[in-house]
Amino acid sequence: MAEAAPDPNAGGDGTVKGGSAAMAEIYLPNYRMGKTLGIGSFGKVKVAEHILTGHKVAIKILNRKKIKAIDMEEKVRREIKILRLFMHPHIIRLYEVLETPHDIYVVMEYVKSGELFDYIVEKGRLGENEARHFFQQIVSGVEYCHRNMVVHRDLKPENLLLDSKSNVKIADFGLSNVMRDGHFLKTSCGSPNYAAPEVISGKLYSGPEVDVWSCGVILYALLCGSLPFDDESIPNLFKKIKGGIYNLPSHLSPGARDLIARMLLVDPLKRITISEIRTHPWYVVHLPRYLVVPPPDTLAQATNVDAETLEMVVNLGFEREHVVDALRHQLRNKATVAYFLLLDNRRNLFGGYLGAEFEAGELQVGVDAALQGAGGKGAAVGPRRPSQVQAHLMQQRLVAEQRWMLGSTTTMAPAEVMAEIFRVLRDMNVQWKKLGPYNLKCLCKIAAAAASSAGVDVSIGGGDHEMDTGEGDGGGDGGGMTGVAPERKEMQVKFEIQVYKMKDDRYMIDFQRMDGGVMSCMDMAAAVSRQLRLA
Repeated sequence: MAEAAPDPNAGGDGTVKGGSAAMAEIYLPNYRMGKTLGIGSFGKVKVAEHILTGHKVAIKILNRKKIKAIDMEEKVRREIKILRLFMHPHIIRLYEVLETPHDIYVVMEYVKSGELFDYIVEKGRLGENEARHFFQQIVSGVEYCHRNMVVHRDLKPENLLLDSKSNVKIADFGLSNVMRDGHFLKTSCGSPNYAAPEVISGKLYSGPEVDVWSCGVILYALLCGSLPFDDESIPNLFKKIKGGIYNLPSHLSPGARDLIARMLLVDPLKRITISEIRTHPWYVVHLPRYLVVPPPDTLAQATNVDAETLEMVVNLGFEREHVVDALRHQLRNKATVAYFLLLDNRRNLFGGYLGAEFEAGELQVGVDAALQGAGGKGAAVGPRRPSQVQAHLMQQRLVAEQRWMLGSTTTMAPAEVMAEIFRVLRDMNVQWKKLGPYNLKCLCKIAAAAASSAGVDVSIGGGDHEMDTGEGDGGGDGGGMTGVAPERKEMQVKFEIQVYKMKDDRYMIDFQRMDGGVMSCMDMAAAVSRQLRLA
């Protein structure tokens, strides 16, 4: 956590006047509370020392009543759930959460040096090597979020902390959300200057592409010392963002200019992806070894125990087998908190994740050796198939399961895909409303008899196909439509079609039901898919 303004209620030694400090000592017996680092609208952040290891932590003390009063419960819970999942060198670490009837104590990694924003303000524009150093760490952390199906949605220098060795720590996941395949986000959130065009326009977005845009704004700020999109007038600011109107200074190298331009493309389907950024010639220069290969997920890291750190925890008085068992089952207790504090501080000492820990095939397990002499049970630990308990834990993780997708994939260009979708909808007499360049709201009527059978009989009269919704100009080639009254009973189905970019230059045509029977909507999606001529 970054250092902030002192607490006006604090005494000269940093302790809080009144009973809150005494209550904290009762509920947090494993920590020695220190000075207040900052005060927010519903709590404060204090530095503390973990008594067993001697390492510093930051403790958020959140008042339950204040959180509830300003309707921030969901935001707080979301951030806690996400940070409990993550173990990455460039994402702020959460060690444990202790709840009382009045407060929530969130024990987190202590980050001393402050925000990247302050660093940029102090130094102005950075040299390309220094900017690349920060940017590589940011991209690594963002990629880890996306691999765990979490989109940050509020990436900006104020939410990027720097430790004592100028390493980035991504923080503030309160606006994050969990991605699910085929489920799009609509919430307009984050800071306007860093928000993607589709976010401020209130359009659907799948998630990763909005973080890529924000990373592009951050890279611009690092290299230029200013923002690409800035205006005192919010309408003018939005106009610039939606139009992608910005200037690239002449001092930028060709590689930096190319990367920024590809990240700040208004069209989200043409925008560069995180995987493409990682192979960009400008990005890969001086790329640290530990960032070459993405880190394993939390379960893999927790179950691959570091032998030296385990030995240090045992020397603190804990039973070896109990520590290993707790780590394998991802339990948070006194022993595992000590383990992760020691492990993280060792990693920070040596830089990155011990330099090579993420190299393929080189993850340090070392538990068999560490357990030698423990009743011959060492062979039961190490690389292994997940047990039933582990499988259950995997299911309980915050990560959204990779759900099946209702739709089709193609390598055709987005414009060709949309033309093909319009052709099929027109042939099937389906009405549509264009919500965005790659997003349609559709309406069709299915004959009741046909809906109950295997086929789908769409019965809508008229030759034009634009939905008359009163919401502005629509898509399609025709004008406003007036439906002809059907002669037989019909069921109405509303659904959305969204085209979005996947890996390997493939595009997903996704269907989402808005109204109508589930089976009827699935039949309609199948009927549309069958008629699409996709490459």
